[in-house]
Amino acid sequence: MPSSLSFSNIRDNHQHGKVADFLKDKISSGSVLSIVSAYFTIYAYEALTDQLDQIDHLRFLFGEPHFINTLDPNKTDRKSFKIEDQGLSLQNQLQQKAVAQQCAKWIQDRVEIRSIRQTNLLHGKLYHINDGQHEHVIFGSSNFTQSGLGLATTSNIELNLIVENERDQADLKDWFDALWNNDKRVEDVKAQVLLYLEQLYVDPTPELVYFKTLFHVFEQFLSGQAADSALFDQTAIIDTQIWKVLFDFQKDGVKGAIHKINRHHGCIVADSVGLGKTYLALAVIKYFELRNHRVLVLCPKKLRENWTIYLAQNVSELNPFLKDRFAYTVLSHTDLSREFGVVDGINLQTLNWNHFDLVVIDESHNFRNNTKGKRDEDGNIIRKSRYERLMEDIIQGGVKTKVLLLSATPVNNDLQDLRNQIYLVTEGRDQAFSESLGIHSLKNLLAGAQKTFMEWAKSSTEERDVRHLLDQLSAGFFTLMDELTIARSRQHIQKYYQASLAQIGQFPARHKPQSIFSVIDAKDRFPSYDKLNSEISDYQLSLFNPSKYVKDEYKAYYEEKKVQNFSQIVREGFLIGMMKVNFLKRLESSVHSFGITMERIVIKFGLALSLEEILLCHVH
Repeated sequence: MPSSLSFSNIRDNHQHGKVADFLKDKISSGSVLSIVSAYFTIYAYEALTDQLDQIDHLRFLFGEPHFINTLDPNKTDRKSFKIEDQGLSLQNQLQQKAVAQQCAKWIQDRVEIRSIRQTNLLHGKLYHINDGQHEHVIFGSSNFTQSGLGLATTSNIELNLIVENERDQADLKDWFDALWNNDKRVEDVKAQVLLYLEQLYVDPTPELVYFKTLFHVFEQFLSGQAADSALFDQTAIIDTQIWKVLFDFQKDGVKGAIHKINRHHGCIVADSVGLGKTYLALAVIKYFELRNHRVLVLCPKKLRENWTIYLAQNVSELNPFLKDRFAYTVLSHTDLSREFGVVDGINLQTLNWNHFDLVVIDESHNFRNNTKGKRDEDGNIIRKSRYERLMEDIIQGGVKTKVLLLSATPVNNDLQDLRNQIYLVTEGRDQAFSESLGIHSLKNLLAGAQKTFMEWAKSSTEERDVRHLLDQLSAGFFTLMDELTIARSRQHIQKYYQASLAQIGQFPARHKPQSIFSVIDAKDRFPSYDKLNSEISDYQLSLFNPSKYVKDEYKAYYEEKKVQNFSQIVREGFLIGMMKVNFLKRLESSVHSFGITMERIVIKFGLALSLEEILLCHVH
């Protein structure tokens, strides 16, 4: 090996020099160049502008046939006519328009561009320079990019060799000429390259900017939808009875739910009441059954017949989907907390809870609380709670389980309700969406959203604008909702699914509630509840308040004397309050009951007063 790197003909962009330095040194005014590369970038051109703008002619041969056909070359993985470099600094990105325009003019005046027709047919890279007096050649692995030429901050480690033997130089030139002139092997693509460069430097229309922005916002969603659509078409779901009875908005809901389940292993369907969540879920179930998934449906006990009616073993005329032969298992929420018993032939003691591929939870808000089961003194589990059985035995145990949650009201009290249901999708993992959605903690995200909502709710009526709340909620919250939930209202269906509404016959109109009430009694003895309550509140009920008549010098004694921290005066006050409430309770029962109670009280007071008069007379 030579003692000095300057004597080496190797160029690797690191220890053995850079390819760019070789080109700068050898390209002179009037040079004719022949280059083979899989890529061509405007920033590689910019770095060699001083040399390339002086050449007489360049023949550039792309070693890959597929030209970039999107407006975002950084988003494609396939080899292509790469006009831009990846990983550019902000400064270079801002200069892109000017560089592209300058490069296009240079190509128009001095460059021919052809491309190999067949992919993966040509892998070599070659740079041949004829300065009019001598030929200079380097070949190896470097593409015409900043990284390939050694101009990037972290350039590729390439392996290239400078060819100094004149015979080898001539052979390489003949090889290039033969390939360049072979119309069966190569084609002219200069017009395509210029067209793409024009897209980089010509000011785009507002419409193009708008649609490109939409594409990037929903690119991940659209690509996922396309993959799911292809998989959807491979199943026989569209031939099933359940699919054929669905309206368009329900079919879209089914496809959306399947996409979310495949992507995130779960979905929450929170459509408004009356939009057919059960039918939507049945179509999702049939899709996974057709893929040989074992499905468990968990529902409130009162809704069992809503699900068992569609099972294959129900051969009655009440089953509208008998031909679909649904084979899912149905259990009640309460069955999760039972250790023994038989439900429709299913022995809970021997049931293999962890072999279900999909679990559908109807009225999933019943699992909004992550409650713990019964423990002994040492903390050992005696009986699991419903939530624990669902999480540990069905979702976390055994096969990977997907989850479909159905609820028109997934949030009852606060967003902690939603968090506990989402944990059923993530198998209890708080950071499950850290990589896929950039959500590092579900707990912190939803706690922050809850705090924002509470602060908004406490604001004045004038400031309590929904748009203001939406502006304050984090982007992560909306990302989570978009990715995991399907929540549509009747207004949404009316706006976007007019054809379906024509089939349905429109939703029934909701009239403003009317308050209907009657007077307390037909004889008008009690004009109103408010007046009656006011009069009862004024009753002294002295019979139950003897402390009121204790002389001042003795009151301290009764105040200090307490039973369970209550003084006699306080206890009597509570008793009188209870008596007044009891009067109104009697009235709730019936006016007649109230009248009897009041008569008894009057008689009791009358007897008390008569007794007092007799005693006074006896004393005198």
